[in-house]
Amino acid sequence: MNVAASDGYLPRRSVARLAALFGGLALAFAAMATVSPAPAQGQSSVVLNLRGDETPETIRKMVDALSAPGRQVEIRVGGAATATPVTTAPAEPAGKAKLAAQPAPALSMADEEGFQAEVSALVDRFIDGVEYGGASIPAIGELPDSWGRVWLRNLNGREGATAGWRVFGIICLALAVAFTFRIASARWFARKMQPAGPEFTPRLIASSWGLLQDVATILIALAVARVARNAWLSESDLANIALTTGANGAAIGALYMAVGRLLLAPGAPERRIMPLPRAEVHFRRLVVYAILTPLIVTGILLSHHVSAGPRPVTGLIALTGLLITLFKIWWFHDGRHDLAALVLSGSSEPGPIRRLIASGTAWFYIATTALLWMVSSAAAMMSNGGRWAEASAMTQVAIVLIPILAVGVASLLRCHAMRREAEQGVTSMTRASGAALRAAAVGVLWAAGFFVLSRLWAGLLLGVSSAQFAAVMRQTAGVAIFAFVGWVALVFLHAFFDAYTPRRHVVGPGDEDVPHEENVPSRLATVLPVLRGVVLGAVLGLTILIVLSRLGVDIGPLLAGFGILGLALSFGSQALVRDIVSGVFFMLEDAFRVGEYVDTGRLKGTVEKISLRSMQLRHQSGQIHTVPFGQVQSLTNASRDWATIKFNVRLDHSADIEQARKAIKKTGIALMEDPEYGPHFIAPLKMQGVADITDSAIVIRLKFTGKPNQSSMLQREALKRVYRALNDARVPFASNAVTVRGGEGGAQSHAAAAISTVPPPSPLVPAAG
Repeated sequence: MNVAASDGYLPRRSVARLAALFGGLALAFAAMATVSPAPAQGQSSVVLNLRGDETPETIRKMVDALSAPGRQVEIRVGGAATATPVTTAPAEPAGKAKLAAQPAPALSMADEEGFQAEVSALVDRFIDGVEYGGASIPAIGELPDSWGRVWLRNLNGREGATAGWRVFGIICLALAVAFTFRIASARWFARKMQPAGPEFTPRLIASSWGLLQDVATILIALAVARVARNAWLSESDLANIALTTGANGAAIGALYMAVGRLLLAPGAPERRIMPLPRAEVHFRRLVVYAILTPLIVTGILLSHHVSAGPRPVTGLIALTGLLITLFKIWWFHDGRHDLAALVLSGSSEPGPIRRLIASGTAWFYIATTALLWMVSSAAAMMSNGGRWAEASAMTQVAIVLIPILAVGVASLLRCHAMRREAEQGVTSMTRASGAALRAAAVGVLWAAGFFVLSRLWAGLLLGVSSAQFAAVMRQTAGVAIFAFVGWVALVFLHAFFDAYTPRRHVVGPGDEDVPHEENVPSRLATVLPVLRGVVLGAVLGLTILIVLSRLGVDIGPLLAGFGILGLALSFGSQALVRDIVSGVFFMLEDAFRVGEYVDTGRLKGTVEKISLRSMQLRHQSGQIHTVPFGQVQSLTNASRDWATIKFNVRLDHSADIEQARKAIKKTGIALMEDPEYGPHFIAPLKMQGVADITDSAIVIRLKFTGKPNQSSMLQREALKRVYRALNDARVPFASNAVTVRGGEGGAQSHAAAAISTVPPPSPLVPAAG
């Protein structure tokens, strides 16, 4: 209980006692069941040296722990030999000791210096509380006898039915009425509890009807119990108190189970609103917790009314508190993977921060549960221990309830946004606004929870008054508002840029023979991903600078240092600056976009990605070329607006040119009317005329105009149909065979016929790109 002067670490005595405590805690609790109070007769007095700053409650509890029937307790303030001995009268049967003199004057907790001193005091009081609670566990055996003695003094039941039978009858009546209401309304609620769809909102509505049925059942049972208690247990005795306390505890446990049914929907996964793996297992554990906790709390409250001293109640609190803490720690540890999956749910590609939070959620709950148990144990040795115990209970509820509310609000807003997008269409602005709204709502919930917890613990740990806390919160609110606005802006911009980010335009092997979709993004969609990193970095940096300024940090030297650093980088990285400047002008001139086919003179391919200083080109063969903007002297874009394709066909000298023209014209009209190829033509296929006449063929030229990204596919289909049409019209194609005939009387009569095969010029002139 001594609090050493704070020098940045815990006192060595506290550390040694803490280590010794945890080392022997298991053996102590195992042996406590067989320990009985030592005989009171013939014991010598115990001297208790005090510094003088202990509170009266602390002194009383120390005396209770040290005293036994007939034992004398001598109190010395400061350890001085001249201190007047203070003795106690023989202890009462429950081991309760009373001070015969005024207690030593106590100092306020606000007089202790610093947070470390408070932590040191908490450690000492935790050790004392565990030791005192452990020593009081054997006294739990006194509670049945105390209960029997007090129960015999009941005023109710002196005439007619006894108090026990009246309590039993009230419980049966309340349960009967509640179950009658539940059976009568089961069919109506069953219809309401059928979700209209798999979305979050229908499931929430269906589960809310189930919660309404559960709450109505609980309220009806409480009302019947209250009316029957007033009629049959009119006297304020132990039976009345036991029924009231037990009914309230049962209602709290039933509310636990009702909330579990709302979130986990056991037996009805179609209306489950919390996607927790092994939901059925966790609900069964919640039922066990909902039964045990009210029983324990009710038993502790009733023990205060029947116990003749503090030790039986203290022992009951110590034992049950340890058991409940171990149960929760085991529950969190066994469900650590389920909690991680719950945190990661709703995100297809969670980031590293979210994965880190998911992996540490269960361990955070385990550590918080153990820490709150330690605080509750220390509260038993404090004058204001009730406030500490209340703060621990509220903190335990808050750290479980706030994440559930945050996830529920975010899911509800996301479902509403999806329904609105389905009804009114999806736009980038509405999607980004919805993401910002969800972030703001979740942030407000977390901020409210943080405010409540900080207000709860500031006065206990730091001794901060309400006026001081208000002043601190005003200063903190200024910083928090700017940080909150910056965070919401980052979420909005992130979602806005993601909506405009073009899909990666990757042409795999074999994709050339099928029609491609029109997936070339707009100019804005091409520029925004380039600016994304710049804008997000600027907003983040500006938010950090404003927050630092609000915290009182002088940001002038930081700005000057960043300016000098930027100037040094610009001089040392001239090539980088040239690439960035060239890329900015390429973007301003709209020279190319993602998905377009370009030729830089040395390299060509389809633009797959654009960064601030370079672009990536995918060649037809599959290679990726990374081209810095500063190295691009000229650029040819083969994917803009339209492309005119010209190619030649060789006909025989005997071919009817007019017949060939008509056949080709019909083919062009058929292509324009084709539902698959027609939308990609801008001007129909036609014959321009005779391009050349050679010794072996008449060369005619054909052309059409189509969309540039479909030109190769259109040309292949046009050649296939032209070949078929000319064959159907009996228009002969040119042959490469050449026959040479000699004269009658010359030496040439003996010449052999020579056939030479000359490769014809390619009828296919591919479009650029």
